[in-house]
Amino acid sequence: MREKYNTTDKKDETERTLVIEGRNAVLEAVRSGKPIDRLFVLDGCQDGPVRTIVREAKKRKIVLSFVDRERLSHLSETGKHQGVVAFAAAYEYSDIDSMLKLAEEKGEDPFLILLDGIEDPHNLGAIIRTANLAGAHGVIIPKRRASGLTATVARTSAGALNYTPVAKVTNLVNTMKALKEKGMWFVCADMDGSLMYEVNLTGPIGLVIGNEGEGVSRLVRENCDFTAAVPMKGEIDSLNASVAAGVLAYEIVRQRMSGK
Repeated sequence: MREKYNTTDKKDETERTLVIEGRNAVLEAVRSGKPIDRLFVLDGCQDGPVRTIVREAKKRKIVLSFVDRERLSHLSETGKHQGVVAFAAAYEYSDIDSMLKLAEEKGEDPFLILLDGIEDPHNLGAIIRTANLAGAHGVIIPKRRASGLTATVARTSAGALNYTPVAKVTNLVNTMKALKEKGMWFVCADMDGSLMYEVNLTGPIGLVIGNEGEGVSRLVRENCDFTAAVPMKGEIDSLNASVAAGVLAYEIVRQRMSGK
């Protein structure tokens, strides 16, 4: 079956990703290591080829969703899905070691931006754009409940996605713990935190930005070393996630340039 670009999951008609349909096409995509954001499988299907696809997907820790035939047909562009539809990333993902190596090559302390459940592709693209301009060495996103690297993300990043590495991880908390062992510490954006000007944001740092509606999740927040708040003088009490990321990222830039 052929690969086509199509709207993802119909949640956002402007968000586009690579859709792969049909058993052979999906199996080869999985086996080849193509970055698959999500795999939809016909619930209850026990055919040998489909079971093979599920087994291979589990080996590679691909997010699986078992759905009914109506749902699968809704996701399909060709109508010939054969019980499987895969959403592949429009761009390749990087890895965290490459980000740390990039920082080392530049002679800089690592500066990473971690996104806890950013679901809006426009916000993700805007944050990647800010990350590039602020000199961050990479952006880390979770596999579940988050936007992947779609064409909408690429377009909103204004080209930054071609230069700023993005890694997708299974567990954000475990990733933070592993990075702490390498000398990094983490600051969480939180409206109840200390004023950002009062927090030392120099050194190897990870900036954690939370979900557009709920903010940073409890477990992720508990594994941050500090919380930082953006000063707000208006009547409303929250900023768009990408705006908050930009303000805090540039406070990190300011402190690095001034030596705090």
